[in-house]
Amino acid sequence: MTEIPHQRRTFAAPQSIALRGPAELADALPFMLGFHPSDSIVLVALHGEHGRFGGRVRVGIPSSPREWAALAGCLAECLVEGSARRGERPDGIVGFLCQEPGRGETGRRVMERLRPLAQSLRVACGTLDVPVHEVLCISDGLYFSYCCPDNSRCCSPDGTPLALSGTSVMAASAAYAGLQVRGTLKDLEARLKPGGPAADAAAQRAALNDAAAVIVPRILDGVSGTLARQETRDTTLALLQRLVERFTEASTPAAPAERTGAAPAERTGAGLALLLSGPAREDARDDALISPDEAATLILGLQDRDTRDRAAEWMEGPEAAPALRIWSVLARRCVAPYEEYAAAPLTLAGWVAWSTGDTPLARVALSLALEADPHYLFARLLHQACNEGLDPESLRDCLRRERDARIAVERERQEQPGARDREAEPEPEPEAEAEAEAEAEADGDGQSVGQDQDQDEGAGSESARADDQEQALRRARLIARRNARQAGLRKAGSARPSARADTVPKPPKNPAGRRTGRRGARNGG
Repeated sequence: MTEIPHQRRTFAAPQSIALRGPAELADALPFMLGFHPSDSIVLVALHGEHGRFGGRVRVGIPSSPREWAALAGCLAECLVEGSARRGERPDGIVGFLCQEPGRGETGRRVMERLRPLAQSLRVACGTLDVPVHEVLCISDGLYFSYCCPDNSRCCSPDGTPLALSGTSVMAASAAYAGLQVRGTLKDLEARLKPGGPAADAAAQRAALNDAAAVIVPRILDGVSGTLARQETRDTTLALLQRLVERFTEASTPAAPAERTGAAPAERTGAGLALLLSGPAREDARDDALISPDEAATLILGLQDRDTRDRAAEWMEGPEAAPALRIWSVLARRCVAPYEEYAAAPLTLAGWVAWSTGDTPLARVALSLALEADPHYLFARLLHQACNEGLDPESLRDCLRRERDARIAVERERQEQPGARDREAEPEPEPEAEAEAEAEAEADGDGQSVGQDQDQDEGAGSESARADDQEQALRRARLIARRNARQAGLRKAGSARPSARADTVPKPPKNPAGRRTGRRGARNGG
C-alpha cells in the first residue's frame, strides 16, 4: 500500500523510540501517563523536528458539551505557557480523547459524539500558533483519527484495533526500562476513595463523629501554640509514629493476623485480604492495620496545618513507603459526610509519591485532593509543581531544615539548667493547681483578716507568723512553676521558623451533614 503523509509522520519518545503513525502513538499513551486514561482529555507537547515528547496535561471530559470550548482553551493555554516557562515552547501538539461507550453505544458513536470537542482543541491550539498534528479518539479497544486526510485508505472509519498489550516496540522498551502500566485511571482512583462494606463505613462514620466532637474544638482553641492545640498535635504525631512502625513491621512476610496481639478487627481484615488478589488484597491488609478510632483521630488531627506539615516529613527513606500506605488508608476512611476531610491525607499521599518518584500516582492523588477541596493550597501548589516537572528536592530540603531547627531548639531547651529537675518533678494538673492557688489566696486573705483582728486586739503570735511565711512560700513556688511552664511553651511555640502567619482552622461541618455557617474544619493553608 502506498504511504501517505499521515502515515509517514514520526514521533520520538524521550528514549529515542520512534513511533510511526497513529497506531503506535495510541499504544504509547498509557506508558506516557503510567496508567490507561479513562474519560480523559490528554494533550502532549511536541518539540523539535522529530516531535520529541514534552509536557502533557490531562483532565476529565465534561459531561456537558457547553463546557468543551472553554475547557479546550484553558488546556491549550496551560500546556503552551507551562512549556514556555520551562524554556521551550511547543512546536506541535497531539491530543487524545479517551472514553468507553455507554449503554447501547459503539466506539464509532463515541468518536462522532466527541468530534466537536476535538475541533475545539484544534482551534484553541491554533489560536496560540501551535499546530495540532493529530487528535485520536480511543474507545472500545479501537482508535479513530480526527486528522487523517483519507480514512478510506489509512484509518478505517469504523476504527482500528489497538495493538495487543505487550507486543509493541514501546511496550518492550518500557519493560526493559522498568516502567509499568498500573491498570486504568479508575483503578488508581478506587484505591484512594471510600468503597468498603456499608458496615465498615457506618463504624468509621461513628468514630469520626465522636472524634470531631473532641478534637475540632481543641484545634479551634485560639492560635497555634495554645496548650490544647499543642496536645492534640503531639497526640496525632505520636499515633502516626506508632503506625509507621506498625506498617513497617507488617511489611515482613508474616501476615497481620499472625502478629502477637493482633486486634479482632485486624484478624478480620487479614482474613478478607486472603480472599482478594493484587492491589485489592494489599489495600484490605493495610485497612486491617488501622482501627476506626485511630483513623478518625488522624483524619481530624491532620486538619491542623502544622500537624500536616510535620507529617509531611515522612517523605523519604524507609519511612516513605509505610507513610504512603497510611495516607491511602486514611483517604479511603473519609466516608460521607467527611469526604472533604480527605484533602489532607490525599495531599500527603501525592507528596510522598512525588518525592519517591511515582509521578503518575502523585498526579492522581493530588487531583483527587483538589476534587475534595478545590481551595486546598498545599495540594494546588504540589499539583502545579508536579505537572510542570519540577524537582521535589527543593521542598524536601526545606522540610529537612525545618525539622533540624525544631530538633535543635528542643535539644537546647533540654540542656538548660534545671530543665531535667523540672521534668523529673511531677507537675500538678491544671485543675489541681488552680485549686491550690485559690486555696493559697483564700488562706492569705484569711491571715490578713486575722492579722487585722490581732492588731486591733494587740495580740501577736509567733505560730501565726510562721504559718504566714509557709503560705507565702507555697504560693511563690506555685507561681514560679506556672511561669516556667508557660515560658517553655512559648519557646517551643517559636521553635519552628516560618514565614507564614498562623491561621485558625475553619470549624467542621456538622457530623449530620448540615453546615454550621462556616466551611469545614480543615486548615489547608
